[in-house]
Amino acid sequence: MFSALLDTCVLVPSRARDVLLEIASAGAYRPLWSSAILTELDRTLRLLLARRGVSPEEVDAYLTRLFRQMEVTFPDAPVVGWEALIETIQLPDPNDRHRVAAARAGHADLIVTDNLADFPPAALPAPLARQSLDDFLLDSLDLHPGLVTAAVRAVAKRTGQSGPAMSAQDIAVYLQSHGAPAFGKCLFTALA
Repeated sequence: MFSALLDTCVLVPSRARDVLLEIASAGAYRPLWSSAILTELDRTLRLLLARRGVSPEEVDAYLTRLFRQMEVTFPDAPVVGWEALIETIQLPDPNDRHRVAAARAGHADLIVTDNLADFPPAALPAPLARQSLDDFLLDSLDLHPGLVTAAVRAVAKRTGQSGPAMSAQDIAVYLQSHGAPAFGKCLFTALA
């Protein structure tokens, strides 16, 4: 199955994360991440939620649920044994080497990231590639239109439990203006 390492930056926005993971749970691809990525995700979400005034207890409960759900739904997503590969990787930002190491150790086909400049194609070991969130979701929609639209509808059904209710079209519009403009536009049309 096609495998994609999901960078922290594409897992932070909740709607994008929900759509990415719902598409994966439907079988379009196998998601991968490392313990380092999950640590970054935990730290980043704690900061963002604290800035919004969410209490530490609520943050702990939310993150416990999120990481438990990710673990239960994707038990084969965590990549192990990547640490020894870090020193073999050269990137513009040495702090990003762990992502490529995890992608290699997990036999990922792709790194999904919005920090494309940090992963120049020439620096990636063949056949590993990188792709933006927008392009990855757009390709997923092109390859699996029914699966992707059903996944977005499933995400929409769950909204309202811990935030404002959104329709599938609302999610498309939201993503169009929050990191996935081409996908959001095409998704809105596909949902019509």
